[in-house]
Amino acid sequence: MSQLGPNGEYPNRGLITIMIMLATVMQVLDTTIANVALPSMTGDLGASQDTITWVLTSYIVAAAIMTPVTGWLADQIGKRELFLISIIGFVVSSLLCGIAWNLSAMVMFRLLQGLFGAAIVPLSQTFLLDINPREKAGSAMAMWGAGIMVGPIIGPTLGGWLTESYNWRWCFLINLPVGIIAVLGCAAYLPNSVRRIRKFDFFGFAMLSLAIGAVQMMLDRGGELDWFNSPEIWVYLFLTITGFWVFVIHILSAKLPFLEPGMFGDRNFVTGLAFIFVIGIILLASLALLPPMLSRIFGYPTITTGLVMGPRGIGTMGSMIIVGRLVRTVDPRYLVIAGLILTASSLYFMTGFSPQMGSGPVIWTGVLQGLGLGLVFVPLSTIAFATIDAKYRADATSLFSLVRNIGSSIGISIVSVMLARNVQVNHAELGAFINPFNPVLQGVSPLAAAGNVAALSQLDGLVNLQGAMVAYIDDFWLMMLVTLCAIPLALTLKRPRMAMARTAAPVAHAD
Repeated sequence: MSQLGPNGEYPNRGLITIMIMLATVMQVLDTTIANVALPSMTGDLGASQDTITWVLTSYIVAAAIMTPVTGWLADQIGKRELFLISIIGFVVSSLLCGIAWNLSAMVMFRLLQGLFGAAIVPLSQTFLLDINPREKAGSAMAMWGAGIMVGPIIGPTLGGWLTESYNWRWCFLINLPVGIIAVLGCAAYLPNSVRRIRKFDFFGFAMLSLAIGAVQMMLDRGGELDWFNSPEIWVYLFLTITGFWVFVIHILSAKLPFLEPGMFGDRNFVTGLAFIFVIGIILLASLALLPPMLSRIFGYPTITTGLVMGPRGIGTMGSMIIVGRLVRTVDPRYLVIAGLILTASSLYFMTGFSPQMGSGPVIWTGVLQGLGLGLVFVPLSTIAFATIDAKYRADATSLFSLVRNIGSSIGISIVSVMLARNVQVNHAELGAFINPFNPVLQGVSPLAAAGNVAALSQLDGLVNLQGAMVAYIDDFWLMMLVTLCAIPLALTLKRPRMAMARTAAPVAHAD
């Protein structure tokens, strides 16, 4: 167990950081690593195309519901103890997922995996803020942000390679060696923290859980049920609005609310929540669009898709290494604005994609977007917690992760809905010009103009391809506009140096 040195610093801070990040990357990878393995799971688990998605949904919903309770649990049993329990539970549930014999068992084990994994990301951020002095907070958040942002990028690549080279079960079993090392290292070096016993607000937790679970179910089931044409989606929407409304009223009026409203009086933190919501939309929405685009339009296999998207992670890591140092001397607000501009620029260049291009534009726009998101994420994670009272830190980091995940879910749903709708619209508009009276058609394909079935089928394939490409471009335009609209938020942040000077001391102590 790590002991404070004579100068008040942790001598094993480097080892603590490595162990924390091992656990964090392991958990974050699992949000995307199983996606590419779903087709292989379908046959082995006796599932259908509709029901296999519960492997993803169960994990997302369980993690979303448990994330807000991280702060309360950390206060009750200690951050160190909760972190170790979370890692051990995550590893054991990963093993169970790897040996699942049918869909029901897999869904149950994924629920457990989500429940245990929910606390890992917010607690890892809390520990890094606790063990590092204020002047090194930027570097610590750079390390943490690299794991959070690069994990989802390399997840599909690693999952595809494991599935094709070995078996889909290795997407879960790979967590065992990493998790065991993380548990041993964290048990040896993590510091203890002061416990703050507080009564559990069951009603507040129930209302928030109801709202979060309902919104996740609405976002996950919406595309399958044609959204608001289905009564089920209206029920989810009603539960979401009701749950959030009652929860807000409750925490403002209760004596001991589930989330203390005092943390929302910090302008940097509230603005940071708005920012991380936008970043969640941009990060995972683009990751959700690119793999099917590369497969559907360009015909890339899974491994090639992963290799083409890999440089995006390199750009993110490179950006974070640089910005971890810059954040000490450069106003982080300027870094955030610069990062948003770079991200918007990459999305603008992505609107020029065409089915005839090679992999080069996908690679360099990915690197540019990775650089931009890295410039945003690190200073944002630093200054969002610069002025907040240290007693709120565990609750604040869990809420930070929750808002990012909800933003990601909403972003994926929006771009998926727009994509499906625009593919149909574009096909109808482009197909309207294919008729025997169009002289252009007669010049390009006389057989199709004459009604030849094979020629018309080939032409329909080209129309589908172009219609899908235009639909993807429309989504890139939307994300670019969302990114640009986030730039004014940077102006509402307080000056970081002034903010950092008033930051409360870390609450972690060693026994």
